[in-house]
Amino acid sequence: MKTKIASLCLAAVFSILAFASNSHAAEEGFYDKDHIRGFVSFGGDFRGMFTGFHDYVNSVPFAVGGLKYKTGADTSIYYGAAKYSKFNKYYPNLHFNIGAQYKQFLTWFSINFAITQISERPRSTVTAYALDSTGVPNGNIASFPLYDARWFNYGADWMFGWKTLGEDAFFNLIPAVGIGFNMMNIHFTSNYVVTNKSSKTETIMRDRYYSTMAATFNAELEARLQFEQFSIGLYGGYRAVRYNELDVEGEKLDTHSFNTDNDGDTWFVGLRIGWTFLSPWAKKQQDKI
Repeated sequence: MKTKIASLCLAAVFSILAFASNSHAAEEGFYDKDHIRGFVSFGGDFRGMFTGFHDYVNSVPFAVGGLKYKTGADTSIYYGAAKYSKFNKYYPNLHFNIGAQYKQFLTWFSINFAITQISERPRSTVTAYALDSTGVPNGNIASFPLYDARWFNYGADWMFGWKTLGEDAFFNLIPAVGIGFNMMNIHFTSNYVVTNKSSKTETIMRDRYYSTMAATFNAELEARLQFEQFSIGLYGGYRAVRYNELDVEGEKLDTHSFNTDNDGDTWFVGLRIGWTFLSPWAKKQQDKI
């Protein structure tokens, strides 16, 4: 359901942009397109997880299950465990903004990327023990590979902001809100068996990332210093995320069984630098000089 919401949000964004670009509003004086200025900015921030998100990243990547050989005559299910370090509550994030400004109004796409977080494997393999149908060890022992537990996410928000202290003020406060999507990517710690709840068919996790999509809501406030076309700003805010269940080899991983909600909410504080391009009107004024 959340994936459908994200798809609808994106469809609305592109539909509105397509309409705006072809609208006759500019010709009728709704705005003067010669005063539209493009801009780009780069930034980095530290993000703090709310409890639901912290529980999520410290439960789901460490989910364990039975282990089984992919090939061969041995069809036994083995069980073993290894101790990993938990993920920190704070992580670094990078972003790139590209957008347009008309007088005090701004709109832009904020593309963000969380640097991969890693909990290193304690050793290269895990020793596992086979169980019989009654759950009692049958004496068979085997080793299976261990991987680093890893996660990262990326996404984009369509933002709308307002320069509260004027279009060209040296100091400005810029509140902004937006909607978008986020993609969470998780790498599990071994090749665990995934069982279909209805058919009981089994598949085995691979050495790869598994992903899930989410709809987002983002709100921020930036304090900006403007030096003609160059700017530097300190910003902070809140981003709400609701992830779908992970699709693992065609099966939905029920994260609620690990006592965690699929929340990805964060607060953030960061710094960005930007460059605002001259509008067609400003270029004409320079040509006159």
